[in-house]
Amino acid sequence: MHRGKGMKFVGDSRIPAEQKANLPKDYSEYPGRTEAFWPNFLLKEWLVGAVFLIGFLILTAAHPSPLEQQADPTNAGYIPLPDWYFLFLYEFLKYQYAGGEFIVIGAIVIPSLAFGALLLAPFLDRGPGRRPSKRPIAVSLMMLGFIATFWLTYEAVEHADYASRSEKYAVNVEAVEAEVNTEAPGYAIYEQSCMSCHGDQLQGQGNYPSLLDTPMSVEQIKDIARNGIGEMPAGVFNGTDEELQQLAEFIKAQGAGGEGSGGEASGAGE
Repeated sequence: MHRGKGMKFVGDSRIPAEQKANLPKDYSEYPGRTEAFWPNFLLKEWLVGAVFLIGFLILTAAHPSPLEQQADPTNAGYIPLPDWYFLFLYEFLKYQYAGGEFIVIGAIVIPSLAFGALLLAPFLDRGPGRRPSKRPIAVSLMMLGFIATFWLTYEAVEHADYASRSEKYAVNVEAVEAEVNTEAPGYAIYEQSCMSCHGDQLQGQGNYPSLLDTPMSVEQIKDIARNGIGEMPAGVFNGTDEELQQLAEFIKAQGAGGEGSGGEASGAGE
């Protein structure tokens, strides 16, 4: 195109002398090395993504993750455990110089350095080769990050007793799905006396049992509300006798069985 070669003048402008159709390049000269982005490459990416997505959905349907109660800062008996993708950091914070008084180093400084190293890996190792042996910096950082994450996650899972946690902290799905009559007079009393420990749907949480479908009578519920039971101390409920009666009748009437089920019994009033 130097000095107008291959160009022609139209007024004050130059345009190509030969008009060519706007067709994609012919990749036949480079078999197996390159291809058109649309639709060849993009279609392959979509197919691979769809396979992984379907596999992930099947895995979650066949082995659903355990559902535990929400972390409650007022309940010292519940020890929360992070989701699996944060287990490696959870385990890392157990080390001497990464937790306790060094929590800033373990939770912020070292993770930031690790993330920064992975972020800078493409800029630190800019060689054209694609073999791992020709990309030592990028491959080393990737392998170091993978091994550390895998090992810390394995250690965290190995020390976590999921069976025991499931028995102690698992959410009672049936209790959560049960319809509780929030319009009943006793519900307002329940909110003040029992909700913080037994949940807004009487489903129970942590060490506090579900109050639905209790086998106890109204009188037994009243006695527990006043005098306590097990780890529940006496004197949690401080209302009047009339309020206590409303509370006990409300608890007894709740649950999957409708009238005559549900209950605040095993820890009534609190």
